[in-house]
Amino acid sequence: MNVKTLLIVAATCLSLAACGGVDPNSPLGKRQAIFKDMLRTSEDLGGMLRGRITFDEQRFATGATKLDQLSRQPWQHFPQVQEGDSDSAARDEVWQRQERFQELVRELEASTGQLASAVQTRPFTQAGVAPLVQKVEDNCEACHQEFRAY
Repeated sequence: MNVKTLLIVAATCLSLAACGGVDPNSPLGKRQAIFKDMLRTSEDLGGMLRGRITFDEQRFATGATKLDQLSRQPWQHFPQVQEGDSDSAARDEVWQRQERFQELVRELEASTGQLASAVQTRPFTQAGVAPLVQKVEDNCEACHQEFRAY
């Protein structure tokens, strides 16, 4: 293969790779970024409780507070009318069953708020915050079961 052909193939591959990506400034891109940050933060908290990561009270408290703040952000990036985002993992039911969706949002926000409040009183124990983290995880899962396309 000559250099000219190789360059054409490489340019074509790069062009195709750039296509189909989610615009990070779109509502979909913004909510995906927040959800990914929530997942990373939640995984760190769960990892500390399950022994995959060394438990650090300060790091846990910071993570719990961050998770509470993040849990209040993605909802503003769900437009009132469903967009034709093929990259979205949201089911049509998000827009068709707004009342139920908002109910689950409030439950998640309440559970992250309880966790963030619990870590404000020091010292706290892993055993004391574990049920609160489980409640957050359960609320995430409940919403995913109803409204996320896997």
